[in-house]
Amino acid sequence: MAMDRVDADWTAQAQALWRSSGASLPAQCDAPFALLAAQGGLPDALRWERFDKAVEAAQSTVMRSIARGFSNPGDAAQAQAWAAYLDAPGGDVSAWPKNARSRLVAAAALAKLAKSNPDRAEALLPGVAQALGFGEAELGRMRYQIALWTVASYLPDAARRLAAVPESAYDDSLREWRVREALARADWPAALARSRACRRHSATTAAELYFAARLRELTGDPAGARALYAQAAQKADFHGFLAADRLDQPYALCPRTLEAPTAAKQALARDPGLVRAIQLFQLDRRPWAGREWNAAVARLDPTQRQLAVELAQDNGWFDRGVFGLVNVGGKRYPDEQQLYLLRFPLHHAERIRRESARNGLDPAWVAAEIRAESVFDPRARSRADARGLMQLLPATGATIAISLGMPWNGGEDLYDPDTNITLGSAYLRQLLDRYDGQAYLAIAAYNAGPAPLARWRAQRPALDPDVWIETIPYRETRDYVMRVLAFSVLYDWRLRGDALRLSDRLLGRSDGPRKGFICPAPATPAAAPAQDVRKRP
Repeated sequence: MAMDRVDADWTAQAQALWRSSGASLPAQCDAPFALLAAQGGLPDALRWERFDKAVEAAQSTVMRSIARGFSNPGDAAQAQAWAAYLDAPGGDVSAWPKNARSRLVAAAALAKLAKSNPDRAEALLPGVAQALGFGEAELGRMRYQIALWTVASYLPDAARRLAAVPESAYDDSLREWRVREALARADWPAALARSRACRRHSATTAAELYFAARLRELTGDPAGARALYAQAAQKADFHGFLAADRLDQPYALCPRTLEAPTAAKQALARDPGLVRAIQLFQLDRRPWAGREWNAAVARLDPTQRQLAVELAQDNGWFDRGVFGLVNVGGKRYPDEQQLYLLRFPLHHAERIRRESARNGLDPAWVAAEIRAESVFDPRARSRADARGLMQLLPATGATIAISLGMPWNGGEDLYDPDTNITLGSAYLRQLLDRYDGQAYLAIAAYNAGPAPLARWRAQRPALDPDVWIETIPYRETRDYVMRVLAFSVLYDWRLRGDALRLSDRLLGRSDGPRKGFICPAPATPAAAPAQDVRKRP
């Protein structure tokens, strides 16, 4: 049908929306798409385009919906068969067209199956590959998926399936899993060889240096281990702190404070955009506050932006030290890592000390949990309905309140900082007791819950804590445990000026020796003496 210019623009926009995603779109899109189809704006070619995206997104419901609109009954029937196979792979595929779309569907179906049943996916792969003519690259991608989900659960066939993946299909993620699989079996020579392969393909991190050293130590090369530990110990992070413990050295920390005239901060305090952002935050209008903040800081130079972060924290908006520094709008500022006072704010310090003492906990650990969970925002609320500073679920809060004999009026109580820190600290104590004082296990349980933790402990009961942490299957939990432990060291620095050894801290030992911090001198002939930073700047 003939269309005027407005109709043509509308059709182009509707078609762009149609092809934008293979996922299910909101119900509000149904009527415009029906009108688009009625006007002839959804030809089969455009339907196939979105169908392929739905396959890649493993969205069988979307595939079925698209299939109903094909003009050719044969195409509609084949599309429905493909959708059914995505939901339940295993039927005969020999009658399918031997084309790229059939292979795409089969690959997506087997990859989806591999997540829950890699044994079944591996059993189906040869027949499907032969029937549809999989090439080496497609076979490699399938073996990658089967190996990935096998090793992520540490199933018995992990080593064999990893070996079946061609090197061309490997990426950094699977290389890391190959190291973890060897660590889980305590096969130190294999883990060392695989870690070397990782370092050939990516930038060397403190974690890679630490485990290269640890594995050299475990395979009888203490001198080589010390040299690598010394490199890792230059970093102020989890593995850097562990490396320093191995060498019995102070922790590396080079804090930097803001150096700007007072007048500069006073001028920013009058900036209309920042004023609006902070006021919106204080009114609990977080999305609006964030938009105003982004618009305001986009026109600031780095020093002004750092001062704006300090100004926000002066007004209780502590997470700007996390989201307003180091990586801003896709641009990195590595030197801002050293703004530790801004990046690790400390609020409610007396409550933290009080509840830590009451529960026999290290206050630096409690502060680190708050930093990791809510960045000291008492109004924080997660999608799972975890609330407040340490992000407790209402059900957990109610249970702990009852055990302590505290009054409980419902989930809103968790927004009171005093109540939340009291309940959260008591919960940490309960977890620490449940896991025999092993802090690293309590931290893992705080993030992942007791059921996954029980499975991981049963699978790998004899590994040392540092190795066990590295083999945690959930990346979120693995990173969380490392992050909280490293944050604890930094909050020790903030609270006391020195720190409990991280290697003692992760075992729940609070009475071990403490150590200081030092800023390593640059590795140049004219290097100045190292600066002692044991006391707060």
